[in-house]
Amino acid sequence: MTLQSPKKLYLLLLCGLLVVNGFLLSVTTSQTGKNEPRVSFLDVGQGDSILIQSPSGNTLLVDAGPSNSVLRVLGSQLPFSQRDIDVILTTHADADHIGGFPAVLEQFAVTKALISSIPGDSSINKTFSERLETEGSEVVFGKRNIVVDFGDGLYLQLLSPGSILTKGDTNTGSLVGMLHYGNSKVLLTGDAPISIEKYLVSLDSSALQSDILKVGHHGSRTSSDPSFIETVQPEYSIISAGLNNKYGHPHQEVIDILQKNNSTILSTAELGTISFALTKHAGVQRVE
Repeated sequence: MTLQSPKKLYLLLLCGLLVVNGFLLSVTTSQTGKNEPRVSFLDVGQGDSILIQSPSGNTLLVDAGPSNSVLRVLGSQLPFSQRDIDVILTTHADADHIGGFPAVLEQFAVTKALISSIPGDSSINKTFSERLETEGSEVVFGKRNIVVDFGDGLYLQLLSPGSILTKGDTNTGSLVGMLHYGNSKVLLTGDAPISIEKYLVSLDSSALQSDILKVGHHGSRTSSDPSFIETVQPEYSIISAGLNNKYGHPHQEVIDILQKNNSTILSTAELGTISFALTKHAGVQRVE
């Protein structure tokens, strides 16, 4: 798997290829037996966690939910003998997205960490940062156009934020990325609010259409602007939220907007972990 800036400037040889504005990492892994990439929206309760697996066995874990319960779900998705994850990505530093990462770092060797540059003020963020340092994982702050290249024609391109941010609202600083595999596209939005959705539409609306949308902020009305959903036109909309959560997620306004756009809504609260196989020419296929 590689992580890189598209400009590929100032390459240095250091246990792989390191790029100043990102990094390029060569990884040798065993075959998983899967012919297509998999993306799984993990059932971690009121939080987000998404596992991406390439056919050659490269793995990226986007967020880790609010607690160490993510380990149980990962155990059902990864080979029993696997004790490493190539890259972890934190969309932002809120506890319901990073709370499980200290436990993940205890159980898995993590080579690289792609993280939001806006620091969180929770105790779990401090624990996570300390654990990353102990682990010795290479840390890169995410920004637009950094690319995670899995090989096999599978890659994730960051769309937001536009630059490294050091202050501001953590949700606004969420790393937003588009996963590509042939004609299949999956849009991962973290907790990005409506202001960021409108910003992305204004930058390049033609680049946002996707087969699958991870609905912003667990289906909160603070995300999923009508113009954004009309632009993305997702075949499937995934809501990652806890059953009967105290926030009332997903909000009915969001459900109405998604239904108006004829998107099939799937919720981890109702279905548990939701997995898809990605194909190069036939779109995405749900894996039961």
